Parts: sequence; C-alpha cells; structure tokens
Amino acid sequence: MTQAPAACCAASRPPSAGLAVRPHRTDTRPRSTRGQVRLDGDEFAMGDSFGEGYPADGERPVHLVRLSPYLIDATAVTNAAFATFVKATGYVTDAEQFGTSAVFHLVASRADVIGEAAGAPWWLTVRGASWRCPEGGDSTIGDRQNHPVVHVSWRDASAYCTWAGKRLATEAEWEYAARGGLTGRRFSWGDELTPGGRWACNIWQGDFPHRNTLDDGYLTTAPVKSYRPNAHGLWNMSGNTWEWCADWFSPAYYAQSTANDPPGPDIGTTRVMRGGSYLCHDSYCNRYRVAARSSNTPESSSGNLGFRCANDTL
Repeated sequence: MTQAPAACCAASRPPSAGLAVRPHRTDTRPRSTRGQVRLDGDEFAMGDSFGEGYPADGERPVHLVRLSPYLIDATAVTNAAFATFVKATGYVTDAEQFGTSAVFHLVASRADVIGEAAGAPWWLTVRGASWRCPEGGDSTIGDRQNHPVVHVSWRDASAYCTWAGKRLATEAEWEYAARGGLTGRRFSWGDELTPGGRWACNIWQGDFPHRNTLDDGYLTTAPVKSYRPNAHGLWNMSGNTWEWCADWFSPAYYAQSTANDPPGPDIGTTRVMRGGSYLCHDSYCNRYRVAARSSNTPESSSGNLGFRCANDTL
C-alpha cells in the first residue's frame, strides 16, 4: 500500500505555533462513571491482521495485549457536554486562543478563510472556527447538541477529562473497545464495509474531496448515537470523528510494547488519534479500520477531531 501522510486525516498545527497558550485551572472533580460501559479486560491481538495499513503508521506486528478491567464512554463527548464544561470552568480552547482552526473546504465559511492548512489542500485555515463555530463565521452548534464536539486539541480533551473525573483511553484500551469482542476483524461489526448494502459508519461516499453523494445522509458529523453500537455497546468507533488517545505516538512502539496494559511511549511529539472520520475514503485513506492509527500534535484542532473518555475501575 502506498504511503499516506497523517495530516490528510486531520490538519496539523506545528508544536509551539507562536502562541504562549494561557494555562487553565481545571479542578479535578470526583470520579464519575456516567455514560460509561465497563469492559472486563482480556487478552487480544492488537494490530493489523490484513496487512492493509500504511507502513509508517506502525500497525504491525500484531501482538498480544492483556488489559485490566476499565470503563469507557459509550459515545464521543457531545457539544452539549462540552458546553457544560466550558460554562462551569470558563475554559478557552486552543483553537479559540489561536484564533483559527482547520475546516474542510466544502463547508468552510469562505469570508473567514485565511489560507490552506498544513497537510492537504482540502483543509483550510479559518478565522474564528472553534467548537462553538465549527465552520467559522456565523456557524453554530445550535442544532448539533448531540453531535460530537470537534475543534478540540489533545490538551482540551485532557482538560475536559480532568474536570469530568475521567481520563483519556490508552491506545490499547481504545482498540480493544472498538473491536467489540471480535478477533482479527477489520471493523467493529466484521470484515465487510457495508453489510447487507448498508452503511455502518459515517465516512465519505463519492469522489473525494470534491463530491459527497451523501448516501448515509451526512456531509460532516452525525449524532453520536447514529448507526448501531458494537457488541460492547459503544457507538461510532469507526468514522464520524477521530478520537484522541492518551498515548504519545511512535510507529515503532508495537515492536517494543509491554504485554500488560501498555501505556504507549514515554516521550514523543504527537499524540495518538484513532477511529477515522467522516472524511475517510478508501481512495486515499482507509484509517477507519479498528487497527488503524494516526497522530497529531497536542495543540492541533480540526473539524473532524474529537474524543471520548475512559476510567479505571474501583
């Protein structure tokens, strides 16, 4: 398979991109398991069993991982939930502090476009784009309260988790959860992308990046409980939005990973993203598979990048 750059999936903001981001005081609330599903943990084969991944993503070797029991949100964090966090804390996201974020070219507020974002020509840097204004300009989330929040950086996601009494999932926890108890399959539901001729996730249909046929009804995000949950009761583990994980990213990590509850590399420059998004299409990027990996800098944000939370068991 030919190499595809990580930035095609979600536009990247360079580390320390010329802004001294203001620190936030985000008090840790009591541990909360609201909206979470308990997974008992188990041994599973982590990685790409089909050899379909991009070599630089490091989806191989397939290796056995043993996880302790943990909890994970049934859905990605919604706009409504993130708004509650912001109202309670006064939190200002990285995108709001930088004053720009990356928006897909077909939905960007053209009056606010500054230029192309780093990574691919379909990403535009848009003034004022943020979780509140996903396309920039006068766009709102008024009718998208139950959609996943987007334009959140890894740092924003971590701050929310701290406030909510939760944490981000490790990459191994995320993949185990996404697999839904299936061994060595491409997707949470099996190996076929459209079982019975039906779309099972929110990805691109048509000619990317210029024409989306909207076969599944969505040009951008779908509500967090769209399609069907996997066998663990988790929604949209493929497509819709990329989801931040706790780990630093390294393409060599699988060859060095510990077997028990791997925490990811000790250091790095980018953080792991998982799951793919509404922009994934097999003509250029098949990272909507459960084994697929990508990464981005911790301060990066875009219109297809969100998160869900995890937690330890008592």
